[in-house]
Amino acid sequence: MGRKVTLAVATLNQWALDFEGNMSRIMESIMEAREMGATYRTGPELEVTGYSCEDHFHESDTYLHSWQILLEIMTSPQCNDMLIDVGMPVQHRNVAYNCRVVFHNKRILLIRPKLVMCDDGNYRETRWFSSWTKERQTEEYYLPRIISAATGQHTVPIGDAVIATRDTCLGYEICEELWNPRSTHIDMSLSGVEIMVNSSGSYMQLRKAYITTDLIRNASYKAGGAYLFSNLRGCDGQRVYFNGCSAIALNGHVVARGKQFGLEDVEVTTATVDLEDIRSYRVAMRSRCTIAASTPTYPRVNVDFALSHALDLNIPPSAPLEWVYHSAEEEIALGPACWLWDYLRRSGQGGFFLPLSGGVDSSSTAIIVHSMCCLVVKYVMLGDYQVLRDIRKILADPEFTPDNPAALCNRLLVTCYMGSENSSKETRQRATSLANQIGSYHLEINIDGAVSALLAIFNTVTGMKPLFKTQGGCPRQNLALQNIQARTRMVLSYLFAQLMLWVRNRPGGLLVLGSANVDEALRGYMTKYDCSSADINPIGGISKTDLKRFLLYAKDKFNLPIISDIVTAPPTAELEPLQNGALAQTDEEDMGMTYNELSEFGRLRKQSYCGPYSMFCKLVSMWKDNCNPLEVSYKVMHFFRCYAINRHKMTVLTPSYHAESYSPDDNRFDHRPFLYPANWSWQFKCIDEELERIACSTTAPPSSGDDFTSAKGYHSPSSGRRATSGADKTSSPLFFSETGTTGGGMSSGGSAHQLNNHIHGHESLKLTKSHSSGGYSKMHSSVMGKIKDRTGVPV
Repeated sequence: MGRKVTLAVATLNQWALDFEGNMSRIMESIMEAREMGATYRTGPELEVTGYSCEDHFHESDTYLHSWQILLEIMTSPQCNDMLIDVGMPVQHRNVAYNCRVVFHNKRILLIRPKLVMCDDGNYRETRWFSSWTKERQTEEYYLPRIISAATGQHTVPIGDAVIATRDTCLGYEICEELWNPRSTHIDMSLSGVEIMVNSSGSYMQLRKAYITTDLIRNASYKAGGAYLFSNLRGCDGQRVYFNGCSAIALNGHVVARGKQFGLEDVEVTTATVDLEDIRSYRVAMRSRCTIAASTPTYPRVNVDFALSHALDLNIPPSAPLEWVYHSAEEEIALGPACWLWDYLRRSGQGGFFLPLSGGVDSSSTAIIVHSMCCLVVKYVMLGDYQVLRDIRKILADPEFTPDNPAALCNRLLVTCYMGSENSSKETRQRATSLANQIGSYHLEINIDGAVSALLAIFNTVTGMKPLFKTQGGCPRQNLALQNIQARTRMVLSYLFAQLMLWVRNRPGGLLVLGSANVDEALRGYMTKYDCSSADINPIGGISKTDLKRFLLYAKDKFNLPIISDIVTAPPTAELEPLQNGALAQTDEEDMGMTYNELSEFGRLRKQSYCGPYSMFCKLVSMWKDNCNPLEVSYKVMHFFRCYAINRHKMTVLTPSYHAESYSPDDNRFDHRPFLYPANWSWQFKCIDEELERIACSTTAPPSSGDDFTSAKGYHSPSSGRRATSGADKTSSPLFFSETGTTGGGMSSGGSAHQLNNHIHGHESLKLTKSHSSGGYSKMHSSVMGKIKDRTGVPV
């Protein structure tokens, strides 16, 4: 009696609209599944077209080509005597559906549309597809003429049905249906479905791999049965990296799994399942049997085919295995590296160009490229011909065989230290040492000549010469002088990226890599169109805190001793003059907040959906050991004002690898305005009123002598008070101080960081009614900190 079935799930690295390549990878997975003894094969979501076609799903060509590809696959002899399903879009009665198409021996059995669309995170499925809402119902689908001519079929069922073979029953979920609170695998299991199949397009986020595993395991544990999960892997043309991790679970245990990261275009994972184990597991669950006896049935499409073989007694079933997860540091080393590999080989470029400053961010980007080189060498040594063919094509060298990551890095990565008179010798040394240790082709240039030439043009036209603040300049001059350095580096980066392969006698050009982390993007701590404006950015979705942890991991993993110096060095942009040869500028001082605080702001803003008032309320208790409520209010107001006036930079943010769930990328993940009312008048007034309630509940009513606003020299427009220490020219709420020495200054001297240092330890921080503000008050402008790309006029 046949009772054991071998099932295959395919992990495919597809590419949106690459119909021929996608078909080739699907066929390869079918052939591998056959060779591994499988009688059933499933694949990822929308594998025929690639998941990220987006508005191409509105084009009739996409549907036509999908049917053409399906016909090529169905009629291949390699598909005979196997039950197979593939993912593709289908139009039915002028409605587009995301579907699985099940076929056997050149005959389509069922078109199963997706029941629940995904519209959160980076997903926008309802823009292109509709949900199938007719539960346990099917309709007749009229096949295209090219299919009818080849198969003799004219109609097939489309809808919410299951497949019944001679020995078992299979049902389908598609991606979001597993995550949905009303997942259909429970109803299907109660209706006698023994093998539940999920095709998915799930992307990677740091520390999230366990979620899918738990869902798969729990689905098979609670419902009993086999659960097959097939996922995409790689970059198919978008910012996300699909997560892989295809798996097969049985009765609560994972019995087979694929890799999360890898360079293979095709990976097939199989497991042998004893159907009697499913039946005995379910029959023993008496409460389940009671419910199942009265559960409505699903429409069944019968196929005269058995997944099991009559003589299978000697075939051992797959045993449970333990799922070992990657650490976050390993995910950073592997995920962006695989994403860069896909982008590089599919872009037709010859390598990467990276401005290497010797800091945490650019060093992390360089090491990720080195990690990519390590993976390429590993896969070539394992005999992966596709990887070898790709690297030879990239390098335009048909005889090249990589055997050393550093040597490969030298051919793929050009790093360049772009120094100026404001750069320190320490950063130059760190950049040079790191380049030597990873093997990149390293350059050192000085940008002072280019900056001076641009400033000379301005001086010729206006007759004026801007100065740094340390030289007596105002905040506008100071920022302009910093920005021109950053933008000059961007222009030079593209010049060198276009010509360095010409210098090295190779065809093509280089992709410019950016290295701005997710926290800097959230805060807007970058110059618009500076050297962070690149072709792609592998660390744009990763926090500064995680990057430091990654560097410490990479220090031992890749034997890079210079990383110790990089991690311990204070983060700095090095855009202001040195003082006695030492750094006078640090990132956290400029931003008016620490990177740890910035990460917390980001999570509350995005993950917890907090506005200014809600964030203040949460942080009062979360930070009570380190900050009093007034200090928390300053930090929150400062963050939201910086966020608001810099949000416009997200519209030109370099396409970044998506890794962090609080990413501010407004292309897809974080849909919010880029023109804000930056005074947040009502929101900040609510915070002020909450501060008053806190003060009243903890202290006696303050006297005028210890009123905080008068003691500290701040005023509120609503109260008409003036700052006791401010000059007349700074009393207007419309302009910042030119000198930065008064309470309203925009320089780092007026940053929230220093303000909090100033008020820290104050024994009685009390508030009066005059503290509340319905507008842009002097108190609020005092916590602005250093804002780049602004003239000093608050918005």
